Amino acid sequence: MKIGVFGGTFDPVHRAHIALAEAARDALRLDKVMLVPAGHPMSRNELPVAPAKDRLAMLRLAVKGKKGLEVSDLEIDRSGPTYTVDSITQLRKSAPAAEIYFIMGCDSLVQLPEWKDPARLIALCRLVAVPRPGCAADLEKLEKKIPGISKNVIFLKEPNLDVSATVIRDRLANNETIDDIVPATVAEYIKKHHLYTGGNT
Repeated sequence: MKIGVFGGTFDPVHRAHIALAEAARDALRLDKVMLVPAGHPMSRNELPVAPAKDRLAMLRLAVKGKKGLEVSDLEIDRSGPTYTVDSITQLRKSAPAAEIYFIMGCDSLVQLPEWKDPARLIALCRLVAVPRPGCAADLEKLEKKIPGISKNVIFLKEPNLDVSATVIRDRLANNETIDDIVPATVAEYIKKHHLYTGGNT
């Protein structure tokens, strides 16, 4: 079993998230990709704008009918700070024989030395780095800080999509359309539940 793990705040999920998950699934021939929304992400200065239950619901709408994509509430159910290494450790215990691939943006890979226990993380799984506009990872520099990482990273060539949840929230705050960057079901959910409007951004 080959499992991809794609974590993030998903605040909200958008088309680039789904395209990235599908690209990793196809390129690495993964049996499934688990999209794992963070409860209290430590890499983000502010708390998520939308409640966890809404971010979870939007993700489930976005992956519906997508082969091999599923949503996990692994981090939503955990109290306290959310650390990737703890999530991968928990997944490893539940699937000890699986090959686990942690999918991350190039920008996150560059910041990996600042994460909790990066050496243990790379011992638990392979890292899959996806391109981000203007980002280039210096493996020699990373290797000096996290020995062994250069042999543990797989770089995907695509998709290189410049979409951010911040842009979506800004558009919504200004009553602008988001139909081109989020799945229709997600746009409908956001409208129905009045997310990211007024003083919520």
